[in-house]
Amino acid sequence: MDEKIIIAALSALAQESRLRVFRLLVTAGPPGLPAGQIAEELAVPANTLSFHLSLLKNAGLVSVRREGRSLIYSADYDQSRSLVDYLTENCCSRQPCCE
Repeated sequence: MDEKIIIAALSALAQESRLRVFRLLVTAGPPGLPAGQIAEELAVPANTLSFHLSLLKNAGLVSVRREGRSLIYSADYDQSRSLVDYLTENCCSRQPCCE
């Protein structure tokens, strides 16, 4: 995974509201949630939420699709797994017990 993508993802998650949004979307599963429901559940104003969702989307952590007049956001599980895999790929490699 490209380090620029990693940095963008970690930067996006390094803010309380965006982390809460991402965690909510992870719990929602692949169907995702409409933006209005996210705003309501997290008590985040719509314009503020739009900003946060945009940053998460640009970082590749969430995807969006249109259903009628609603925008449905969902966590991008592949990208999230890649991020975690990157962070842990060399876990314990300096420990002789793990070789």
